[in-house]
Formats: sequence, C-alpha cells, structure tokens
Amino acid sequence: MKRLYIALPLLFPLTTLANEFEAALKQFAMNDVKSMAADADVVSQIKAQNQQTSQLDQSQITSLDNDWRSQVGQDNAPLINSKLNSELSKKLAAMQQKSQGVITEIFVMDNKGLNVAQSAVTSDYWQGDEDKWQQTYLVGPNAYHISEIEEDESTQMFQSQVSYAISDPASGQVIGAITVGVNVEEL
Repeated sequence: MKRLYIALPLLFPLTTLANEFEAALKQFAMNDVKSMAADADVVSQIKAQNQQTSQLDQSQITSLDNDWRSQVGQDNAPLINSKLNSELSKKLAAMQQKSQGVITEIFVMDNKGLNVAQSAVTSDYWQGDEDKWQQTYLVGPNAYHISEIEEDESTQMFQSQVSYAISDPASGQVIGAITVGVNVEEL
C-alpha cells in the first residue's frame, strides 16, 4: 500500500498537464491537422499508394516494416529514402519547420497504415497496429485521436500526437490518416 501512496503524487503532474492542454490539442486537431488532412497533395499521394499497395498481405507488410526498422540510422536505406525524398515529405518537413517548434513530426499513412510521407524518419513503417491509425482510419470520416502527453527524455519536451482520418473529397471515403507530433509547451 505504501508504494501506491508514493506513486500517486508522481502521476498527478502528468494528469494536470494533460488537462491543461486538452482544449488546445483538440482545437489543434480540428483546425490545423484537419487542414493538413484535406491538402490535395496529401490526398493524391495516399490514393496513389493505396493503388500500389492494394495487393499486399500482412506478411508482406510485416516484411516491409522489418526492412524499414533495419534501415533506421543506416547510410544505405532505400525504403526510408524513397519516402523521405518524395515531394510530399519535403512539403511536410517545410510545414514542420514553419511551425517554429510546435510541430515535432508529421507523417501520413495509407489505408493499410503504411507511411506515405513523413517530415522525418519514423521508427517504423507500419502504423496499422497503433491507435494513431486504428482510432482514425478504422473509425471513419472526421475521426481524430489525441495521444497521452509524454515527456521525451532526449529532448525534455512534453509531446502529444494528434491524428486525423483523411477522406477522399470526391467520395467521402476514408483513405488514410495523418499524425502530427505536438510540443504542447509551444501551443
């Protein structure tokens, strides 16, 4: 029982922090991230990748994800470089740069949860097993998900990830999702 009493005060600062930024993160989701999700280049690239990857099964997706993970931090990284060097990835990197520290990362996912483009290297290629994709893409149009606020030990920043379902404006069908990392102290 003593351990519980000791642990509870340690939890309250993050709970207080989460409550403090909840409204700002929701507003960020409904304005900024929703706007990014509606970008014509984002929609176009997702639709193109959805066609390219339509025949992939789970074992092929897992293999691609393993390839990506093995390439992180390596000079020879053809899969990662193919995504990072795309025009959309460059556009996302410029959006991140313009945010003046508010945005820590941006990545766009297809209808399988695979990265389409990103502002920086992600630790994995397949996001389909994570809430950022499952709580948006699988839920439907206008679905969004705000992750818990966590402290990044390397940067000492408090961050959250705001994700939003991306729909084809012509059909209204959900085609992918976007995740934006947010430094909540800069909101």
